[in-house]
Amino acid sequence: MQWNIPNILTLLRLLAAPGVVLMFLYFSRPYADWFALILFVVAAITDFVDGYLARAWKQESKFGAMLDPIADKAMVVIALVVITGFSGMNPWILLPATIIIFREVFVSGLREFLGDTAGTLKVTNLAKWKTTAQMVSIAFLFAKGAFEHFIIERTIGMDQATIDGIVDGTFDDTIGLGWKMLGWDVSWYGGIILLWIAALLTFITGMDYLRKAMPFLKGAK
Repeated sequence: MQWNIPNILTLLRLLAAPGVVLMFLYFSRPYADWFALILFVVAAITDFVDGYLARAWKQESKFGAMLDPIADKAMVVIALVVITGFSGMNPWILLPATIIIFREVFVSGLREFLGDTAGTLKVTNLAKWKTTAQMVSIAFLFAKGAFEHFIIERTIGMDQATIDGIVDGTFDDTIGLGWKMLGWDVSWYGGIILLWIAALLTFITGMDYLRKAMPFLKGAK
């Protein structure tokens, strides 16, 4: 095990995964959503930084190569579990989240089974885009939760006509709230679209890994 900056960043990203859950255990919403968003985004940035530094400083190691995909998967899976729970099991989130989690578990199992021959399942460029889409979509959905709770707090006690006016922009006395509702729209629909794109890329890369692994799965053990 080599303790250099790239590996330390990777380890911190791994520890940030359960940290997202702790945000919701120890803080009320929407603060938990904002703290989880900040923690997740900072951790996701380290995914680029640690790899870049490892290559630039020639500090690539087996420990880093092993830990990096584990940290990525832990971040994505734990965040999706949290988001799915707080979304009320919304099918627009539940279905792509299920596809993503199933694929990550399946590919991890393939790599474990293949052992020394797991090098045949090297990370592809499409898989890197898949991970990027996953992380961006999750960041959008955490932001959606923060905007949503701000809106709920501000609209408590308002009559339906006032709320409708806020939604369609005809109520002029809530410019700040209008911006929050715009943020909710962008983060919600943007997050859903990106999550489905991520699920599609996840499925495609999963099938590609299965195709590559098939020659090693045939015949006697």
